[in-house]
Amino acid sequence: MALNLNTARSICTATLLMVLAGCTTTVKTPFEVPEAEFSMAAATDGPLARLETAVHQRSGAALNAEEKIQDGGSESFKVSGFKLLNRSEDALNWRLALIDSATQSIDTQYYLYHGDSTGMLITSRLIDAADRGVKVRVIIDDMGTLATGKQQGMARDAIGTLMVGHPNITLRLFNSAENRKSVGWGLEFATHFSQLNHRMHNKSLIVDNRAVILGGRNIGDEYMGLSEALNFRDIDVLGVGVIARQTSAIFDLFWNSGWVITANKDQRLRAEKDFHSVRAEVLEELANSPQLEQFSVTPIDWCSSLKTLTSSLHLGTSEVFTDRPQSDGISADLLEAVFEIVPKTQRELLITNAYFIPDEPGVAMLQQLNERGVVVKVHTNSLASQDVPAVNSHYKAWRGPMVDAGIALYEARHDAAIKLTVVDTAPMHAKVMGLHSKSMVIDRRFSIVGSANFDPRSALINSEMFAVIDSESLASALAEAIEQDISPANSWRVERDPKSRLIWRNNEETRTRQPSRSGWQRVQDWFFMLFPKSLY
Repeated sequence: MALNLNTARSICTATLLMVLAGCTTTVKTPFEVPEAEFSMAAATDGPLARLETAVHQRSGAALNAEEKIQDGGSESFKVSGFKLLNRSEDALNWRLALIDSATQSIDTQYYLYHGDSTGMLITSRLIDAADRGVKVRVIIDDMGTLATGKQQGMARDAIGTLMVGHPNITLRLFNSAENRKSVGWGLEFATHFSQLNHRMHNKSLIVDNRAVILGGRNIGDEYMGLSEALNFRDIDVLGVGVIARQTSAIFDLFWNSGWVITANKDQRLRAEKDFHSVRAEVLEELANSPQLEQFSVTPIDWCSSLKTLTSSLHLGTSEVFTDRPQSDGISADLLEAVFEIVPKTQRELLITNAYFIPDEPGVAMLQQLNERGVVVKVHTNSLASQDVPAVNSHYKAWRGPMVDAGIALYEARHDAAIKLTVVDTAPMHAKVMGLHSKSMVIDRRFSIVGSANFDPRSALINSEMFAVIDSESLASALAEAIEQDISPANSWRVERDPKSRLIWRNNEETRTRQPSRSGWQRVQDWFFMLFPKSLY
């Protein structure tokens, strides 16, 4: 889980309050289990249905039996097509393309859903799809709805009004607090810590049960290269085929769990009353947004782009893993999957992961691979590129052990050259780049892309998801992206000098102290060491 700085501070404050109050809580399903409702069958017509047909024709299969489409049927129907969404601009464009191409259903779940230009644009397009009769279901983690100021609160409420007020859209919040104002939320967090500490970090957009985008990006300007302050280097994958149905099954687990809550009758009536005036205000905001000058604020025809996409998709098979919401908390299925999958690496393991606290078991696993002759390269944030100094506070203890274990360790530069070409989306140029990717490549054959960080929070507290994709060509593309990220123009190489001191080297300089952007970052780095690493 990637906590922004304000959230990290809130959690630390809440933890302190909890300790002082001597409060203890148990984890249980916070809400009543809703009446079961499941994803719609894959659309039989429309741009995305035709795109999947083309994918299967490329793989030598003909889509001539609808029952095979629904459950993966024979081996030939287990093939999907994949596109790596490496550039921020592409990540936003392809989300818009899928939404605009929807004919039947859109299911989407995100940890963060900001009320900024990106959030309003995505919401507006969901409204347009709903106007066409598309059934839209949205799950947002309640922490992702927090607003830190009046303007953010107004934007959050506007998005909520549009989603709740449209008859074809249903919004559910995951693990919601009763008091959703920032201060009240913090106090409730303190008194119900064990309960509210569990967050839904999953990220997916499923359209017509034919196509899906999953990976590390939340809905917000900084994830699409449109922030002035900090933009994230992140990675998603677009999948066409059975991977969409695999992800739909995961969405349904959360949609039908006792961890989500839907707007009540009074909230719906208020939203319906304000819907048209709020929609007009949002459209005006979008029309005047300087960040969106190259994006259409109204739906467009993507047929030519989808047709071009067909021949460039990487073919392969997939399996999508998730932690599961249970009556007494969140399962740790992904942790088990990582320790089952990664040790099978034979030649090379490439890891890029934003929030990396491996602990003894993680370092031991990587060291054992190295001792077997496997090349292991790890790419994570430096303090300078880190948006959550608290993570660096507990990661830094593992730099030395990883380097000593023979692992090639790289840390992202906040001034990386890739910021201008891959991360920023014109016309925006952020002051700083941070790393938010969560991906792995195993033996240049298997790609793992998803929401999971390599830290205690992702392993044991949050729900996470990732896709394991068997496709040599996709793995090659992802490996190329990671190799670019760890190049000296984009990252520091962490090594030992002749005196066994840790040093940071790039193509311009060598440092003997961890790189940072300011003295304040170093103060935060020290301060958050006072709190348990299990929080992060």
